[in-house]
Amino acid sequence: MRAMGRQIVIVLGLLFVACAVGLWLGSRISMAWRPAMRVIATAAPQPRPVSGAPIVGNAAPCADIRNAAALVGKAGCVAGLVVRTFSSRSGNTFLDFCQEYRSCPFTSVIFASDKDKFGDLASLQGKRVEIRGDVTNYQDHAEIIIHDPQQVRSAP
Repeated sequence: MRAMGRQIVIVLGLLFVACAVGLWLGSRISMAWRPAMRVIATAAPQPRPVSGAPIVGNAAPCADIRNAAALVGKAGCVAGLVVRTFSSRSGNTFLDFCQEYRSCPFTSVIFASDKDKFGDLASLQGKRVEIRGDVTNYQDHAEIIIHDPQQVRSAP
């Protein structure tokens, strides 16, 4: 009887240790996956409705693209010269405000699902525009996702 009791205690002890190791290992793996999951979540932003349509009336003045980072997390307006428009294979159109878009402090995108709402987007190239909407952080750059043509207008 004593031998059987000892075996039960050993088995229970081993189960306890296995559970503890499993929990510890699971938490370590979970922490390792979190940054990667965050990158995946921000790498392909999904279209979402603009919070509060275009700002009119007593609208705050537009920030220059170099100062757009200060607006991240807020609804705002960013102004700049569109150096080029670029349409990706997936049909998304990017308004580039710098020759080298990777180092530009601001970017703007029109997703393919919203593209039919707009006219000739290439006509924006070489024009100074104001873009209004929620300013988000995308790959360490300020960005406004354009869903409605009223978010974009010619800048003085």
